[in-house]
Amino acid sequence: MTTTAIPTLKMVAAAAGVSKSTVSRVINDSPSVTPEAVAAVSAAIEQLGYTPNRAARTLVSRRTHTLALVVPENTATFFTDPYFASVIQGAATRVSQTDYTLALLIAAGSEDKVRRYLRAGSVDGALVLSHHTDDRSYSHLAGTLPLVFGGRPMSAEGDLPCFVDVDNAAAAAAVTRRLLEAGRTRIAHIAGPSDMGAGVDRLRGWREALAEAGLADDLVERGDFTPASGAAAARRLLERGEPFDGLFVASSQMASGALTVLRERGIEVPRDLGLVAVDDDYFAQTSVPPLTTVRQPTLELGRTMADVLIDLVQGLPAERVTILPTEVVSRGSE
Repeated sequence: MTTTAIPTLKMVAAAAGVSKSTVSRVINDSPSVTPEAVAAVSAAIEQLGYTPNRAARTLVSRRTHTLALVVPENTATFFTDPYFASVIQGAATRVSQTDYTLALLIAAGSEDKVRRYLRAGSVDGALVLSHHTDDRSYSHLAGTLPLVFGGRPMSAEGDLPCFVDVDNAAAAAAVTRRLLEAGRTRIAHIAGPSDMGAGVDRLRGWREALAEAGLADDLVERGDFTPASGAAAARRLLERGEPFDGLFVASSQMASGALTVLRERGIEVPRDLGLVAVDDDYFAQTSVPPLTTVRQPTLELGRTMADVLIDLVQGLPAERVTILPTEVVSRGSE
């Protein structure tokens, strides 16, 4: 019985006609190697089928070739929100085109453990989705490893780290104007969480649109971007006893919950009430009626986050702030 020897660094060096240290420098992307040596070593690696020892490379270069994607939410929220799936798909697709591996960390309830893991050098950098300002915050880690946030991180201290986002205020104002154009004059809002940039910015955009029209902006209730919270907020709005003929909801998930309550009360959309939201996902597309909403480029957001992080990890110039365009999709619910 014969066995085939596993290719070694020494065998690659012999085949390429160079020293083992030169092979090591080529594998670790050292700029001090001549193009001729790189070509010879690359050909020898291909010929022999040599696979570099990742563990040994990590000890030398302090690189793990692993990127983390941190989602500071509980599993119930993570697995029911199509926003996460789309952004992660975009990031994973981009990372799959590189030598990096993407590790998903669903962090709610284990923030301290995740932060220790990130500080320990287990990854070369991290993407953070759904950022909060409470104990789920990761902004302070920006000084210890490359970080890129999906959505504007709200930080009370120092400069904001790199982030990729849409202009949530402008998007909210644009879709609220659809209600105004439809003749709605008393427009309520179900806002997102006050500890998240998207919640704060969408509330601001709604207020800006109403201010332009000279209308009051006092009918506000908050939710946490889930259908249940949207239903609860809608009930609170109705229990105020103040009539309104328009409703802007900060997410389509919350809008789906609000629609359930409106139907229970015999309020028909759009006959009795115009309703618009943000997020052109299946909640908006399959609700009854389908909702006029804001489409975010979620796949592109994930890809761009990964691009920026890879640049940071490799020491290349990286955009600190990237704002992607949105689009209002009209379906007649206003």
